[in-house]
Amino acid sequence: MSARTGRLRGLCLRHVSSTRQTSPIQRRFLNQFISRVQQGDQPALEQQHFRLAVKDNIATVSPNPEEETPLTTTCGSNFLANYRSPFEATIVTQMRSRGAHLVGKTNLDEFGMGSHSVHTAFGAVAQEWEQEQQAVKHSAGGSSGGSAVAVATDEADIALGTDTGGSVRLPAAYTGVVGFKPSYGMLSRYGLVPYANSLDTVGLLAKEVRPIAELILGSGEAKGLWAEHDPLDPTSLSPAARRRCASQRDCYHGGPLSSRDPYPLKNLKFGLPLEYNITELSPSIRHAWSAAAAKLQSLGARLVPVSLPSTRHALSAYYVIAPAEASSNLAKYDGIRYGTRFTSPTESDAATSEGLKGQEEGILYARARAAGFGDEVKRRILLGAYTLSSAAMDNYFLKAQKVRRLVRRDFNRVFALPNPLLDKPESFELSELPETVGLEDKWGPTEVDFLLCPTAPTTAPRLEEVLSEEEKDPVSAYMNDVFTVPASLAGLPAISVPMRVEDQEGTGMAGLQLIGQYWDDARLLAVAEAVAGVVGEEL
Repeated sequence: MSARTGRLRGLCLRHVSSTRQTSPIQRRFLNQFISRVQQGDQPALEQQHFRLAVKDNIATVSPNPEEETPLTTTCGSNFLANYRSPFEATIVTQMRSRGAHLVGKTNLDEFGMGSHSVHTAFGAVAQEWEQEQQAVKHSAGGSSGGSAVAVATDEADIALGTDTGGSVRLPAAYTGVVGFKPSYGMLSRYGLVPYANSLDTVGLLAKEVRPIAELILGSGEAKGLWAEHDPLDPTSLSPAARRRCASQRDCYHGGPLSSRDPYPLKNLKFGLPLEYNITELSPSIRHAWSAAAAKLQSLGARLVPVSLPSTRHALSAYYVIAPAEASSNLAKYDGIRYGTRFTSPTESDAATSEGLKGQEEGILYARARAAGFGDEVKRRILLGAYTLSSAAMDNYFLKAQKVRRLVRRDFNRVFALPNPLLDKPESFELSELPETVGLEDKWGPTEVDFLLCPTAPTTAPRLEEVLSEEEKDPVSAYMNDVFTVPASLAGLPAISVPMRVEDQEGTGMAGLQLIGQYWDDARLLAVAEAVAGVVGEEL
C-alpha cells in the first residue's frame, strides 16, 4: 500500500544509545520483526487461514521448539533479550484456533513506551518513501510500529498490537492501515507483559476493517472474540456481563456485518469534539477531517459539535497514571530474580558503590537496571515513582484519577447510548456546559452515536526530526497521543481508518478516528467499514 507517492517498505535503523546515530539504509532487511518463524515451519495457508504477526510484548511459544532461532518475547528490551516464554498468551491461542499462522514477533518501543518505535534495543522501526528519486525516512508510529509495518508491507494479514494510550491507532494512522482498540476488558490480557494494567488493551491491525470485524464478532462457525471470557485475566469481563452488555447493543448477533452491504450512514449522528481543534493540529489534517465530515453529511449523516471539556487535561493525567503503574510493574526487573543479569561494570558503578559500600546485591541491582532499561523507560519509571511518593501522591496521582473520572463522565454525557457498566444513567447540569455548545431542546444538547476526529495531529514526521527532537525535548513526542489518550482513559472502543491528506510533501496518509460508547464495538466496526469506504474511495 502506498503511504505517499512513493513505495512503502521497512527500514532497518540502528542507533547508538547516547548519540542516536543511524547506520546507512539497509534495504534488504526489514526491521519490523525481532524474530521470525523459519520458512520451513510455516505450512501452506488453506482457506480461512491467515498470517499473524504478534507484537513482542505478547507471550508466544515457537511452533518448533528445536529451531535455531526460536521466537522470543523481548518487549524490545535488553532485559528480556533472550527470554523464551514457557506459555502462550490467551489471545494468541484464540487466534490460532481461528486459523492463524504465526509469522513472527514484531518490533516495538521498549515495554510499549513510546510513540515512534525508536526506543527499542533492536533498532528503530521506520518507513521509507521515495520522493523525487530520494529516500526519505519517516516514523512508523509507536509503540506497535512493527505490527503496523508488517501489515502495510503485506507480510501479515492480521497483526496483534497493544494500545495503552494510542499505540495501535497511531501506527495505523502513520502507515495507512486500520488499527482497532476494543473496549477495555473484551480481549484477554493474559500473557501480555504489562505496562499500565488499567489502560493496556490488546488491539488488532489489518489493511481493511472486515477481517478485524470477523474476528471480533465471529464468522461462519468461529465464535466471536467478544464472547470469550478468560478466567486467567482478572480484567476480562465475565460471561454474564458480556451477554448483558451485548443485549443493549446492535450488530453483535448478525446485522450489517453478516453481509457485504455497508452499514447505512443516514441519520447517524457524529460528534465533532470542539477541544480537538487544537493549535498543534496540522492544517492538512484539519482540512482532511473537515472534508471527511462533509462527505458523511452529504450521505445523510448528521454532524454535531460536542464539548468534552475535561479532555484538555487527559494527556497530562495519562502521563501521571501510566508511568505510576509502569514503575510498579517494572520493579521486578532486578537482574537477580527476574530479567537478564548484567555482570560487566557500567559507568555508574563508581557512583553507585559510594552509596552502597558492602551491599553487593544493591550494586548488581543498580547495574542491571542501568544496563537493561533504555532511557525512555528509565524516564517513566522515575516519573512514576515520584508521583507515587508520599510528597506527590495527593497533588499528582490522585488528581489524575479524578481527571480520569471526569473524562469518562464527559463521554457518557455526549453519547446517546448509556454506559452499561453503570447501574443508572448519569445526570448532568446544563450549567456545566460551555456556551459554545448548542441545545437540541430544553432537555439538553444533541447526543451522538460516535465521535469523529483525527487519530494524530500530524502526518508521520521525518525520522531525523523525531530523533533530533528526542535529544532536545524527550517529552515532546507525548503530544502525538493527544487524540488517542481520552478513549484509553475511559476504556472505550476506538478505531483508526486511513484518510488521504495533501501536504507540502504531496499526497500522504493520516488516520480518521471513530470512538464509540463502551461495548458498542460491533456497531463501531460496522460504521467504520462504511466510513473507510467513503474516505478511502480514492486510495
